[in-house]
Amino acid sequence: MQKSKLWTKDFLAVSLTSFFVFVIFYMLTVTLPLFATDELHASKQSLGLIVTIFLVSGIVFRPLAGKWMTTLGQKKVLLIGVFIFLIGSILYMNIHSLSALLLLRVLHGIGFGMSTTATGAIVANVIPEQRKGEGMGYYATFMNLAMVVGPFVGLTLTNTLSHTAVFTVAVVSSVLAVLCSLVLRVPEVQASSATNEIQPAKGLAAFFEYRSLPISVAGLVVAFSYASVISFVSIYAKEMGFTQASSFFFVVYAVCLLASRPFTGKWFDQYGENRVVYPSILSLAIGIFLLSQATTSWVFLLAGALIGLGFGTITSSFQSIAVKKASPHRRGVATATFFVFFDSGMGLGSFLLGILSTAAGYKGMYVFCSVVALLAIAVYLVLHGRKSQKQRIISQNESLGK
Repeated sequence: MQKSKLWTKDFLAVSLTSFFVFVIFYMLTVTLPLFATDELHASKQSLGLIVTIFLVSGIVFRPLAGKWMTTLGQKKVLLIGVFIFLIGSILYMNIHSLSALLLLRVLHGIGFGMSTTATGAIVANVIPEQRKGEGMGYYATFMNLAMVVGPFVGLTLTNTLSHTAVFTVAVVSSVLAVLCSLVLRVPEVQASSATNEIQPAKGLAAFFEYRSLPISVAGLVVAFSYASVISFVSIYAKEMGFTQASSFFFVVYAVCLLASRPFTGKWFDQYGENRVVYPSILSLAIGIFLLSQATTSWVFLLAGALIGLGFGTITSSFQSIAVKKASPHRRGVATATFFVFFDSGMGLGSFLLGILSTAAGYKGMYVFCSVVALLAIAVYLVLHGRKSQKQRIISQNESLGK
């Protein structure tokens, strides 16, 4: 049987929109702590707030964006989000105090929360049902590439030019995100049919997809541990004397992720999520532990390889599970639910781990986060893994019975 087409213009447009937004997110996440310490003379304890406040504002607006998509339509919410994100990117050029930076992070977080919730919902409707795992895997690859391009470009520009160059790239990327959003075609009939033919959800159900909550909680634990990497790896590398290697940390991350992507997405569809998720979480935990033990650049980069292989696969797998749990007209809400918990883990992790790093040092913080990552295996097993295995066994037995 011929496969449905995956690589359409709309799939590329929504994936590129997501890519440019996440490039800015990851670029600023690793460089703003340096900007805050170098230019604004911020304290070590306050650095976590730069990420936390950004994510909190996004978390607040994600459920609203999910609800608005069922009434206004997905593309309108996306366009509002990317335009707010563009305005925020422009305003970084005129920041001269920590308080102004934190206030701007609130605005930028709103645009981030709205736009990424919309792209996650749109791509779920663009991908053919029988290629959902594969398609979401490739979509996540664009986000994973942003994890590489953003930090690499940001740290390279910071080390060779200036923070202003970083902010200029942020503006250019925001403009490209807007352009990709404008050419994206979204069948608004999906939104209208969901509104007219299906009874609208009320109360908290209008903002959260309950069937996606278990995997979202597991995502929160994973994101908490990963916050130690995205928020503090640049500062840690500078402290350990790995400044040059820090630019290539996410390059190695991407190479390993991209090498595995053609296999992991298909394995997800063919063999079930458990076969992919358990090794991925273990890879993340080992990679974070290696960070705590790194005394040479090659160990530091090996940690990046394992973290990229693990975390990059986990995010696409968990998002696919969250979307699959929901009805088609609730995919926007399911996406919002997943990212509310995921971003909560990142934001909470950035704040609390900033405090922990002050008390225990970065090495101690990374040891702790490797244990948290291992805990995610148990959380996933209890909340989703066991049910998934049972359902797969039942499906296999039914297939054999036929």
